[in-house]
Amino acid sequence: MNIEGENFFRRDTMNIGKITAAAVCVSLLCTNAAAYTAKSGDSYYKISKAHGVNFYELLKANGKNENSGLYVGENVLIPGIDVHIAKEGDSYWKISKQYGMSFYDLLALNGKNESSGLAAGDIVKLKKSTENGAPYVTYMTYSIKWGDDFWTLSKKFGIPFEELCACNSKMSSDSLKEGDVITVPVHHVPGTYAPDGFGEYLDWESAAQYVVPIDSVFTVRDLYTGKTFRAKRTIGANHADCEPLTAADTAAMKEIWGGTFSWTSRPVFVIYNGRTIAASASSMPHAGNEYATAGAYTEYRSGGYGAGTNFDYVKGNNYDGHFDIHFLGSTTHSTGEKNEAHQKNVRIAAGRQ
Repeated sequence: MNIEGENFFRRDTMNIGKITAAAVCVSLLCTNAAAYTAKSGDSYYKISKAHGVNFYELLKANGKNENSGLYVGENVLIPGIDVHIAKEGDSYWKISKQYGMSFYDLLALNGKNESSGLAAGDIVKLKKSTENGAPYVTYMTYSIKWGDDFWTLSKKFGIPFEELCACNSKMSSDSLKEGDVITVPVHHVPGTYAPDGFGEYLDWESAAQYVVPIDSVFTVRDLYTGKTFRAKRTIGANHADCEPLTAADTAAMKEIWGGTFSWTSRPVFVIYNGRTIAASASSMPHAGNEYATAGAYTEYRSGGYGAGTNFDYVKGNNYDGHFDIHFLGSTTHSTGEKNEAHQKNVRIAAGRQ
C-alpha cells in the first residue's frame, strides 16, 4: 500500500526521524541496520528495491507483513547495511578516511557528489547488503596448531569436511604441520522472512547446514503439539544426523511420537542462535550403539544396520544412534534423493503447504 497525501509530510517529522535514529545508535556506527524516513508515495516494496535489500527481510526487520502500509515520516529499518550517524564537522571525505573507504565509493553508495554536504544527524551508508539477501561466502586463513586435522577443524568452523578439504586440495590431514596456513570458507546466511508461527524456509545445501553446523546444540519444537526437546547435530552431509542431548530429551522426543520411536516424519522447528528454521524429523534411532566407542567399529548398530562404524556420539541419553532432521532440498544418505514426506513437512513448517 502506497502513502497518499503530500499534506501529511512535515519537516519536523523528518528531523524527529533523524534524532530517533541517532538515539538508537549509542555509538556513531550502527551495524546491520540503517534508518530510513518514509516519504510520500513510498511502500515497503519500493524501499526494498531502492536499497537493494530483500523485500521479505525488510518486512521482518520492521515487524510487518505484505499488507502493511506506511505513513509519511515513519522510520523504516533497512537490514544489512552499516551506517554512520553524522556529527558536527563531519564530511564525506572525513568519513571515508575514518572507515578506510574510497571517497568516491562512499559518495556513489549514498547517491552524492563531491559538492554534497552533511548535517549533524544525517545517515551515511557504509556498506550495502548482498543482493536479495542471498547467502554468500567469504574466505579467511587459519594457522595450523599442534593436533589439528581437517575433521576437527571442519567441526570447529562449522563447515562440511569435504568442503574444507576441497579448499585446501594440495594438503591432507596427514601432511599438516604446525604453522601451515589453510583457507577456511565462511558462509554468511542472512535471515529470511517467515510468516508468524512458522519457520525460515532455508535450503540445506546453501544455507541450513551452515546455520545449524555439526556439533551445534539446539531445540526441536514439534509443530502440532508445541512440545520440545534438545538435540545435537553430530554428523550428516545429505541431511542433519542428530541425537537427543540427555535421557530426559529422549523421553520428551518419544512422547511426541506417541510413546514410541518411529520412521514416520513430522513437521518441526529447529531453534538455534535466535533463528527458527522449518524442518522435518523422524524419531527412529539407527546406525549406532550407545554402549560402544563412538566412531569405532561395532558388531551391533541400531535400526538393523548391522556391523560397522558406530555413529552414536552422545552417551548416557538412552538412545542408540541418531535420528534424521531434513530441511528444504536435503536428501537421504542411501539414495541421494529427496524424500517427499520430509519435504512436505518442511513446507508445512514454513507455512507453504
